Amino acid sequence: MTKLTTLREPTRRQILMTTGGALAATSLFGAPARLRAAGPVSVAGIYTVPVEQQWVSRIHKAAEAAKATGEVKYTFSENVANTDYPRVMREYAEQGAKLICGEIFGVEQEAREVAADYPNVAFLMGSSFGEDPDLGNLAVFDNYIQDASYLSGIIAGAMTKSGNIGMVGGFPIPEVNRLMHAFMAGAREVNPDIAYQVSFIGSWFDPPKAKETAFAMIENGADVLYAERFGVSDAAQEKGVLAIGNVIDTQPDYPETVVASALWHFEPTLNAALKAIQAGEFTAANYGVYSYMKAGGCSLAPLGTFAGKVPEDAMKMVAEREAAIKDGSFTVEINDEEPKSS
Repeated sequence: MTKLTTLREPTRRQILMTTGGALAATSLFGAPARLRAAGPVSVAGIYTVPVEQQWVSRIHKAAEAAKATGEVKYTFSENVANTDYPRVMREYAEQGAKLICGEIFGVEQEAREVAADYPNVAFLMGSSFGEDPDLGNLAVFDNYIQDASYLSGIIAGAMTKSGNIGMVGGFPIPEVNRLMHAFMAGAREVNPDIAYQVSFIGSWFDPPKAKETAFAMIENGADVLYAERFGVSDAAQEKGVLAIGNVIDTQPDYPETVVASALWHFEPTLNAALKAIQAGEFTAANYGVYSYMKAGGCSLAPLGTFAGKVPEDAMKMVAEREAAIKDGSFTVEINDEEPKSS
């Protein structure tokens, strides 16, 4: 949390210099009235990758759904480099956006400084750090779908014959690490002796590199792959092994390969933000809780073509744990540490 502390001091100075204490008042009394929006909310999405990418696609899908119902007016920019991200934030704020959504994992401090300059705009940003009470118009979120990842791990543990599972991720940051750990914990419920191969490709969208990394894991004995990135399921399909999907359901594209997927639903997160804006109550908060299974923010995809092919005992365990997660009697551990190969 050292980095977050260094972020807050510039933010306080920015508040005093540029907003005349407006954000300080926000911390004490809630969102300023000017954050309230009547009618459709003008929403802008800023994404560093294509909207087809798993993680971003869920935000985009939720915004498009809200647009279809008339709740929002939605526009977006994709493939925005981190070096350009603050500039694009400012452009949308100047153009009248009332809610700006995106991901600031690679530009935390600069993005927060921009938010401090526009106290009349609500920012809902994917972040590895927490909300800042002194920056009342910026709320954070992340895909806390560890509940669904855990359940998919149970299925993976039941489906592996070699006892060797390969896991390919983008970067070893909290939002990836916690899903991998939850998946591994689920697999260990079935077989505590499973070996894991863990690798990160250093990119959020590089299917060829993810595919090559997966090939190497298959050659090293993996017969089930955790496809945190696009490209992994392609390798699994070509080599005749199984895969577990992440964030979106890719089984329609890989009907004989993808057994199950942990799905992220961004709609509860976006709906909560829109409700807060319309009520004039948007303020610094952690919206990550809306990704939990009990909030409807994640689920296990239907097995589809693999229905009846997963061992019955494993599916019974999945059903029992899912019910316990939803009623609060079982909690999946959140472990943000970088996972290692075993």
